[in-house]
Amino acid sequence: MDTISNFLNQLKLAGRAKKEYILTPFSKVKLAIAKTLEKEGYVLSVEKAEVSKHPYIKVTILYKGKDARISDIERVSHVSQRVYSSVKKLRPYKYGKGMTVLTTPKGVMSDTEAKKEMVGGEVLFRIW
Repeated sequence: MDTISNFLNQLKLAGRAKKEYILTPFSKVKLAIAKTLEKEGYVLSVEKAEVSKHPYIKVTILYKGKDARISDIERVSHVSQRVYSSVKKLRPYKYGKGMTVLTTPKGVMSDTEAKKEMVGGEVLFRIW
């Protein structure tokens, strides 16, 4: 099972179902992804929660008007096929309306942050 894909699918479907927040089992990678999405304005807040002595991540969905800020998510790198990109190959996605999220040696970051830091890495997903 790909836990990152499950997490991203939860985010997308929660926005479509007009949910206030989602709870997902804790992992450091999912927390870093959620913090990146919060920093870039795709989710409202991210916090660590504990439900019956098990750690979870609570992600509050951000809405603009009646629609969720996240309209769709496209997973690029899969468990069976990893996709890597150098900093020179990173381009704006959806004419700057979306973003690409990468995992780099300096942590999980958006494509604009990766360009500033001059690092490439594994392309996890694209969001718009």
